[in-house]
Amino acid sequence: MSTGEAGFCMKRIGVTGHRAIPDSVLGHVEDGLRAVLGDHDGPLEAFSSLAEGADQLFAAIALENGADLTVVIPSGDYEDAFEGAEALARYRGLKNRATQEVRMDFARSTDEAYYAAGTYIADSCDRLVAVWDGQPARGHGGTAEIVAYARALGKPVTVIWCEGVTRD
Repeated sequence: MSTGEAGFCMKRIGVTGHRAIPDSVLGHVEDGLRAVLGDHDGPLEAFSSLAEGADQLFAAIALENGADLTVVIPSGDYEDAFEGAEALARYRGLKNRATQEVRMDFARSTDEAYYAAGTYIADSCDRLVAVWDGQPARGHGGTAEIVAYARALGKPVTVIWCEGVTRD
């Protein structure tokens, strides 16, 4: 942990999760994120890549709770990965509110770039929050892979999901 102002220990929480969150679990996910991000004393730093879905939801709730937001950008062309003007606008709005920005050294948004960003978040946090249905990753750098990486480091992982619900 890093030490923040007045000697408080700064708690660092990172996120990994699905881009598509079914409506049937969205309320549960929001409540779970609020519980994790609201349950802290002293300064809080939140790490997110701001992908659609879990990453953006986590970042917005972290900011609501007064956290410093560190965004981890996987690649130089990351903005091209957003489908639609609304998702891109949400990304840019959250990014503009970030305290710090970390850029991975990849020109293109590849699975390798996503894996690098995910492992950077896992390496940097004290706790990882996973908005995850428990299923295997659909690609290198997917949620299951980042959860396994964090657990291998001995990091506590909080999984938020509703049992029996699968993502689209």
